[in-house]
Amino acid sequence: MAWVGLDVLNRKKVNLREFDPEQVATLDYLMWKSYYEKKPLLLFWQMAKLTRQQAHAPFWRSFFIAYTASKAAFVFKDGNSRTDYARALPCLESYYSQLNALSDTPFDTKQTALMELEWWIVRREREKHPPAEWAKLQARVASQLYGLPAERFGQYARLRTDAMLYRDQKGDSILEKDWNTVHHTLIQSWQSLHQSLSD
Repeated sequence: MAWVGLDVLNRKKVNLREFDPEQVATLDYLMWKSYYEKKPLLLFWQMAKLTRQQAHAPFWRSFFIAYTASKAAFVFKDGNSRTDYARALPCLESYYSQLNALSDTPFDTKQTALMELEWWIVRREREKHPPAEWAKLQARVASQLYGLPAERFGQYARLRTDAMLYRDQKGDSILEKDWNTVHHTLIQSWQSLHQSLSD
């Protein structure tokens, strides 16, 4: 219990720009699979690991952060309207607030959460919103999170959107080789983001 308490109360700040893009991309891909295969517990575990890899969260604290992110994803997944989707916003705000508490560079958590939810919505309502709009919003989320112009994250966002479009095209008939293509595209996407942070 002492370990848990010290872990959760640890207020050490970290640099969110420092992470291994291939490790993060692999966890991102695995979380996509868990989401579409409706495996919330597995998604939760993977999200906790991602939080440790990408945001350098302490072990036990990563599970508190992962809970809010996973809950937001599945609250949104069950929605059918903007009113329903908005129920995921408090969880997203909590998630980004917890990341902000870790970061040595503060960011606007409410604005970042709103942008995150909006790109989830426009992707769900794809008949009304072209893929370029999904990418633009993802680039803006990265811009908020890392404090750099959104234009620097254009390639990252386009590649991630390409992975989404490919997965959507395959639908329920997606095979393991198709998931491998998604994985490869996500690696390219996260490598691009990582490069943008170091340029």
